[in-house]
Amino acid sequence: MLIHTVSPDASFADPGREYRASEPGVPLRCCLRKSLADEPVWLFRYSPPFGAGPYAETGPVFTHVECPGGALLDRLPVDLLNNPRILRSYNAAGQIHDGVVVEPGAFDREIEGLFNDPSIEAVQVRSVSHGCFFFGVTRD
Repeated sequence: MLIHTVSPDASFADPGREYRASEPGVPLRCCLRKSLADEPVWLFRYSPPFGAGPYAETGPVFTHVECPGGALLDRLPVDLLNNPRILRSYNAAGQIHDGVVVEPGAFDREIEGLFNDPSIEAVQVRSVSHGCFFFGVTRD
């Protein structure tokens, strides 16, 4: 399983992006942590790569201007999973296959269960309250 985050470079595709010299405490989608007071960030529209046609969505995300973290992770970011999240699975055609609300402590089991279906190619992890995209998980 590979964890996919948002690259700060993705902001340049959005002409409406906003530079924020100081925006402490916003959820960074590049390294999956909250921003500090002295870290400049981008706020821009982003469409996750999983989901095609009518299933494609665009929403706001924050990233560092220059992220010190990596773009791919090999484990689930525990700090980000302390609250219930939505897991949305997609097939190879980018169509939504299933969606579940998962409680803290059950993420690994639920994601494994979704990937037990051979037609599932990717899973999006999203906020329960706003539906915001956090990160994606794909088969490795």
